[in-house]
Amino acid sequence: MFGNLQGDRVIWLVVALLSLFSLLAIYSATGTLAFRVRGGDTEYYLFKRFFYLVVGLAIMYLCYRIPYTKYSKMAPVGIILSIFLLVITLMFGVTYNGATRWLEVPILGVTFQTSDLAKVTLIAYIARTISAKQDYIKDFNSAFLPILAPVLVVCGLIAPADLSSALLLFGTCMIMMFVGRVDVKFIGLLILLGIVLFAFLIILGEFFPGTVRVETWVSRIKDFFVNSEGAEQIQRAKMAIADGGWLGVGPGNSVHRNFLPHAYSDVIYAFFIEEYGLVGGLGLIVLYLTLLFRCVSLVTRSPKAFGAMLVLGLCLSMVLQALFGMAVSVHLIPVTGLPLPMMSMGGTSLLFSCIMFGMILSVSRYVEKTGTERKKKVKEEEAPSSDSSLLIAE
Repeated sequence: MFGNLQGDRVIWLVVALLSLFSLLAIYSATGTLAFRVRGGDTEYYLFKRFFYLVVGLAIMYLCYRIPYTKYSKMAPVGIILSIFLLVITLMFGVTYNGATRWLEVPILGVTFQTSDLAKVTLIAYIARTISAKQDYIKDFNSAFLPILAPVLVVCGLIAPADLSSALLLFGTCMIMMFVGRVDVKFIGLLILLGIVLFAFLIILGEFFPGTVRVETWVSRIKDFFVNSEGAEQIQRAKMAIADGGWLGVGPGNSVHRNFLPHAYSDVIYAFFIEEYGLVGGLGLIVLYLTLLFRCVSLVTRSPKAFGAMLVLGLCLSMVLQALFGMAVSVHLIPVTGLPLPMMSMGGTSLLFSCIMFGMILSVSRYVEKTGTERKKKVKEEEAPSSDSSLLIAE
């Protein structure tokens, strides 16, 4: 199955399993939605998901085939394009459920979430900048404008409509900076400026209602701290988890999908446990943690700093997002609205998750290739000495 695929075989397996689980989960979770919106056409969302999955896997393979060093060259253009699209989204974006996160593609009539593009390009840009400035990473002029400023600008443009994604990206960049040996005082400065930016957004939302989702932030925090049972959606999610037991009620037998407003997106983890039980829920966690461990192994074995930082940033972004999404379902943190990578329904999220997997696998392909070449070189160097020893013995 993996004969023609290079790179980390375990990561390829994680992608395959997540793809399979997502098809099963989306097909079952959208049953009620299909009857309400599509007149009972339950296969519609399955075929739609399958189409996006095929396209996503094709894009992932293309990204895997591209030498990962090309992403370093694309990063500066990508970050400029992302900032431009984020600004356009804030001004002319499509609003859904009170959030303006999507931009409609002309002619095609499809929408995509610009923050997903910004997330990938910012991580690649930070990885490029850190790897290029290893010799003078402690210099203020060289560290602030190339590293701190893009993080503040991109996260500041994402936060008004999607605070959780902005905070997750902000935290990912801080970890990358710490691992990349950026001076701690600059990381502290970034945190301080981030707090100032957050306070500015709150003030902006108070004076100009509708520009920033302050009311949504406050209501979600109140639901978490004041209401011990959580909002109605979280209550239903916990009931679904409880009914799932150890082995679940079986695929397609969910009851709570009829009451969960977003069983196919925000709380898909709870719905997954209801049908596949605690065993299935733990299995999903193991898949994401396996991805983390394999990527950490790539970071330690990567001969070039850019590849290591790129894998670290992309992996942390997906794994932390997955863990936060799971934590919401079990009421450990306030509702965030973060989709579960490769699992939740949403074309943009799926496509960019595939792009990130493709970039990670591109790095792993290079690491595997250099490791094989190194072993071959060592064997060639050892061969003459062994032959000469045989001649001496004779």
